[in-house]
Amino acid sequence: MDLLGAPRDECDVYRNPGYVQLFVSSILVIGILFSYLPQHYRIISRGTSEGISPYFVLLGTTSATAGFGNILSTQESRTAMGCCKELDGYQCTAGLLGVAQFGAQWVCFSLILVLFLIFFRYKEATVPQEELRGQAPGWRTAITVGLVCVIHGLFVIILTGYFFLARPRNLNSWANFLGIMSTALASIQYLPQIYTTYRLKHVGSLSIPMMCIQTPGGLLFAFNLYVRLGWGGWSTWMIFLFTAAMQGVVLFMGIYYEVTRRSPPENGGGITWVDNAPSVPGSPDEQHHPRRRPQPNRTYSEGLERGLPGPFTGHPELYADNEDELEQLHEREQRAILRESQPLLKPGGIGHPRRDYSG
Repeated sequence: MDLLGAPRDECDVYRNPGYVQLFVSSILVIGILFSYLPQHYRIISRGTSEGISPYFVLLGTTSATAGFGNILSTQESRTAMGCCKELDGYQCTAGLLGVAQFGAQWVCFSLILVLFLIFFRYKEATVPQEELRGQAPGWRTAITVGLVCVIHGLFVIILTGYFFLARPRNLNSWANFLGIMSTALASIQYLPQIYTTYRLKHVGSLSIPMMCIQTPGGLLFAFNLYVRLGWGGWSTWMIFLFTAAMQGVVLFMGIYYEVTRRSPPENGGGITWVDNAPSVPGSPDEQHHPRRRPQPNRTYSEGLERGLPGPFTGHPELYADNEDELEQLHEREQRAILRESQPLLKPGGIGHPRRDYSG
C-alpha cells in the first residue's frame, strides 16, 4: 500500500477503463464547464449581478468547496491517485475524471463569486435602469460573502492537508464530514435564490439556459457518481440530487416569470410592479396614495414602486434606515443625472448647449 492508500492489486481496475463510462465522464466535465458559460456571460454582458442573491453565491461557493474536498478525501479517489504511479497517462486520466468533475464545478462557481464581487453594484449596469429591480447589495454584504468563502476555503484546504499527512486513518471520516457539509449547504443553497426570484418577479442576471442544462445534468452527474462510487460514496452523489431538485424549482419560476413578462397585457402578462421596501411612515405616499403601477401618462422615476421620492430630493436621509441605503439613494441621483437628456432639467444646466439663443 502506498502513501495515498492504494494497494497495488486494486490498480488493475483502472488498467482497462470502460469506454462508455469514460465517454460519459468526459462529456460531464465538458458539460459542466460549458453550462456555466451562459451565467458568466450574462453577468458580464448586463454589467450587474442584479437578481442573484448574495447568499445563493455564498452557499453555492462553500458547497462546491466542501464537495471538492470530499472527493479528494474519499478512499476511492485516493486509490485512483495512488495508482497513477503505475498507470499510463490515459488510464490515470480516466480514473481521475470523477475528481475533475468536482474540480470543474468548484472553479466555475468560484468564478460566479468573483463576478458577483465585481458587478454587485447597479450603477455600472449596461441594461436600462428601468429593468433593474430591488436594491443592490451593500458593500458590507459583498465583502462579507467574499471573506466567508475565502476563510471557508482555507479551512478545508488546511484540514484536508493535515489529515492527508498526519492522520490518514481518519480521512474517510473527514471525507464524510465534508460530504455532509456540502450536502447541507447545497440543500439550502437555492432557498435564498427562490425567495429573491419570487420577490423580484424576474430572473435578472440569473441565466435560464444555464439552469436548463444543469437541472437534467445534475441528475446524470449524480447517477454517474453512483456508478463510480456505489452506496459507499453516498455523501458525494447525494449533493447533486438535492441541487438538481432545488434548481428545477428556480428554473420553473424563471421560465414562468419570463413568459408572463413577454405575454401581451390582454392575456394577463406584462411587468408586475412589486413592493421591495416599506415606505416611510407618515409619508404622503403612505397616507393618501396606495402603491400601484404608474399610469402610462405618468413619468417613471426609479424607486417609485418602493414609495421613494424623486431622485433630487433635498432630504434623502429621511428615506434611508442605514448608511448603505443612503449611499444607494445618492447613487440613484447620479444615475438620474447621467440619464437626463434635457440640460434645462439637469442640475446646473440651462438650455441646450449647442443652440443659438441670440436670435
